[in-house]
Amino acid sequence: MIIDGRGTRLRAIGKIAAAVALVVAGWLALVIVLTFGTSPGRSMAVIGPQAQALAAIARADGRVLSSNAYVTIARSNVADFVSRLYASGALLVLDAEQAGGCNGLAPKREQI
Repeated sequence: MIIDGRGTRLRAIGKIAAAVALVVAGWLALVIVLTFGTSPGRSMAVIGPQAQALAAIARADGRVLSSNAYVTIARSNVADFVSRLYASGALLVLDAEQAGGCNGLAPKREQI
């Protein structure tokens, strides 16, 4: 029996790629689930086409803090804002402050 080194190497790479994909999918699922438990008044990042995000935010009683082509930051004091966003057609909603520090607030100035 001859063992081909390339086949073994390709299988190992495939297993590593599958493991990485599983970890990333698990992390994303956890972040999405935790977003539903955020408190009212926090900034949410609505990921998707700008027009679709703006329409979902308007229907969910939110206000837009900033927007670009695929990420729109919004906020609302409604308790179930995330659920309302999804029901209104948002593709993906993440807690903006946890996802990357985007909270829509002006940066704090240093006191001298």
